[in-house]
Amino acid sequence: MRTVAFADLTVRDGQQSLAATRMTTAQALSVLPLIRDVGFAAIEVWGGAVLDSCIRYLNEDPWERLDAFHSVVPEPATLRTLLRGQNLFAYQPFPDDLVIAFVKEAVHSGTGLIRIFDALNDWRNLQMALLAVRAYGGIVEAGLSYTVSPIHTTDHYVDLALKLASEGAHRIVVKDMAGLLQPFETLDLFGKLKRALTIPVVFHSHTTTGFATLNAVIAMQEGVDIVDCAITPFAGGPSHPPVEVLVAFAEAMGIDHGLDKKALIRAQARLFEIRSHLVDHIAPENRTHRAVDPDQIDRRKVEEILGCLARRDRADLRHAVSLMRALMGSLGYPTHDDDMLDAQVPGGMVSNLQSQLRQMGQLNRLDEILGEIPRVRADVGYVPLVTPTSQIVGSQATFNILMGRYAFVSNEFRMLLRGEFGRTPTPPDPEVLHLVLGPGNEPLRYRPASYLHPVLEDDHDLPYVRTHRDLLLHLMLKQPADQFLQSKIA
Repeated sequence: MRTVAFADLTVRDGQQSLAATRMTTAQALSVLPLIRDVGFAAIEVWGGAVLDSCIRYLNEDPWERLDAFHSVVPEPATLRTLLRGQNLFAYQPFPDDLVIAFVKEAVHSGTGLIRIFDALNDWRNLQMALLAVRAYGGIVEAGLSYTVSPIHTTDHYVDLALKLASEGAHRIVVKDMAGLLQPFETLDLFGKLKRALTIPVVFHSHTTTGFATLNAVIAMQEGVDIVDCAITPFAGGPSHPPVEVLVAFAEAMGIDHGLDKKALIRAQARLFEIRSHLVDHIAPENRTHRAVDPDQIDRRKVEEILGCLARRDRADLRHAVSLMRALMGSLGYPTHDDDMLDAQVPGGMVSNLQSQLRQMGQLNRLDEILGEIPRVRADVGYVPLVTPTSQIVGSQATFNILMGRYAFVSNEFRMLLRGEFGRTPTPPDPEVLHLVLGPGNEPLRYRPASYLHPVLEDDHDLPYVRTHRDLLLHLMLKQPADQFLQSKIA
């Protein structure tokens, strides 16, 4: 029997995408043993926005959070962290010594599976973290940040995957952070990746646009090794394909998923209890979930969708999209958003942008901002939109709508144009480059971190920095970390 492994993202990317990363350590710990018992190949618990949110909003030490999770899931190869390459867990490139030190501490703290990606797909920004994970005994999943543009072809991604494999990646993950992959492209991409690579391939996507669950099924048909998912009610909408639905399709295709469905139902029930405490952080349109039992999903609808996929032509694939969207809707998952196909905004950013605009009293400008995002993205060289580029481009689009195009420019946007985050897929628009940076400014030529001085050997005589872990937080998150660390000793 064919097999597929599932990786659970509920307590990291799932709650980040739906509840703005407000799940506390205590809440996560109350469900983590149940998730562990389901039998997932990996459980993503750390990284991404977790460290920043712990410090800014939850008054929690992210290192203590990781220690607690490791005590529940002691197998390092199961406990996964998302790392933003040279940007670590923050929003700008850091010196090599800090990257190495963070990776070392994370791996030694029990998260032995680390997914590394770069927002620009500049492989040089993955190189140091990749080497460090391998050196300290971890497993590397190297990410292809998926986007759509004139240059982002299937062959482009296959070439990048081969490059990352040659650099030492143990696995390759297609990271479709905005749910942009469409079924025919999924069929083409995963077919070619599986033929080209000798290492495992992972599928990661968000259901924002209503494609990801069907694409996960297609990826399984093409022999993908691992599929990222989340447990209801932290699945669907801007989050990930629900594992309950994927289990039903795997079984219909005769693929062994290896999960304990009774344990899954127990975890789901506890997550509904947690969701009730986080509802104020969840957008109203994403509060539609109800309990889903994989065994109660209408298998006739499942077979109808699989029949469309079997024919593999565009018309049948389009029909399969409609059928899958209808199935997801009938199960209570949030509806899809076609507008995201143009804006290309990743799931976690959608909920945060809505929250910020609501606080500013500017929520009525959301559609204008989403329309401006692809224009700004083209101006800076068709960058993929994932942290930190999604925040940089999204913020600049917001400034453009509220204040006039490039009337105000953030320092991070200038850095992006200068190449301080890495090499953009294509050169930025010359007129925008001239307008923002002035004449004679060419982007940096070499790997961005090569221009940065080491920091760990400097003197850091701060009374609130008491441990090596404190120092790492201070050097990465600066003022928010300092305020948090001072509060710990107050």
